[in-house]
Amino acid sequence: MNQINPAASDIVAKLWNLCNLLRDDGVTYHQYVSELTYLLFLRMMQETGQEDRLVIHKAPKKGEPLAQMDGTRWADLMAASAPERLDLYKELLLAYGLHGQGSVQQIYANASTFITKPATLSKLVVEIDKLDWYSVQRDDLGDLYEGLLERNANEKKSGAGQYFTPRDLIDSIVTVLQPTLADVIQDPAAGTGGFLIAANNYLRAKYKPEDRSEAQQRKYRSGTFYGMELVQDTHRLALMNMLLHGIEGGIQFGDTLGEEGTRLPQATLSLSNPPFGTKKGGGLPTRTDFTYPTTNKQFCFCGTSTATSNPVAELQWCCPTTCCLKATLALTLAAT
Repeated sequence: MNQINPAASDIVAKLWNLCNLLRDDGVTYHQYVSELTYLLFLRMMQETGQEDRLVIHKAPKKGEPLAQMDGTRWADLMAASAPERLDLYKELLLAYGLHGQGSVQQIYANASTFITKPATLSKLVVEIDKLDWYSVQRDDLGDLYEGLLERNANEKKSGAGQYFTPRDLIDSIVTVLQPTLADVIQDPAAGTGGFLIAANNYLRAKYKPEDRSEAQQRKYRSGTFYGMELVQDTHRLALMNMLLHGIEGGIQFGDTLGEEGTRLPQATLSLSNPPFGTKKGGGLPTRTDFTYPTTNKQFCFCGTSTATSNPVAELQWCCPTTCCLKATLALTLAAT
């Protein structure tokens, strides 16, 4: 991960300390990061001048055609009185989840709040607004959010470490594999998007936007980064993370080991830290394009990469030694 600047690091520490406000409402660390994502998304849309994306499409009255209207923005949340703010917050979660567009709808899909006390939400909103956002450059917002995810992963009580691979390890893998603008990069177990973001950072540093052709720019924006994540709360964190790093969409919500996984396009570079163990219930994956179906999830994810990668693709996983041996065997069998 890029070294986070001191101003952004200070905001990460203050945001994490706000978690203490929610303990009385029984909110866990992982729930807190999801809750914070809903609020930070509004604040950062204001900060980056992208509030025109905060629209909903719904019928003004039953039976009338759909119409576009402005959704709730950060300023609306700040202007609401403390007793009314919680109701407005619940309404915006529902409105964006049902009637939002694109990444906005995906980030708020099936969103609900764990906050039960109006005073708690008001304190959280006011404290977020008081932070010195002007000290952080727009390009640093993604690293700021990554810093927050890392704090959550390092907190043992959150249980979020399973979705967050250490960024130093990710950066090392990406550096060794040296992705290019011609690559289609995929993570079938995307978590919070770390591998795709590290690949994006590497490519941006190596190939300056001003030196790319128009065709390369188009392909980079819409045909380079793909992934899938099974857990919806983690999926929304990944989308927020990608968005703040300048990558639109890319990570789908679904089961890579099911038929949804066949939606992933062919990749030339597959980077992943797949889950370990056996599939719940001990059954085989429902996906039908595996050469060697098995209940072993690591082996299955090796199979997804060979199924969705072209014959000259490079594959890289973070796996236990036994899985690496099985992966080698799988790739050898698949190639014969």
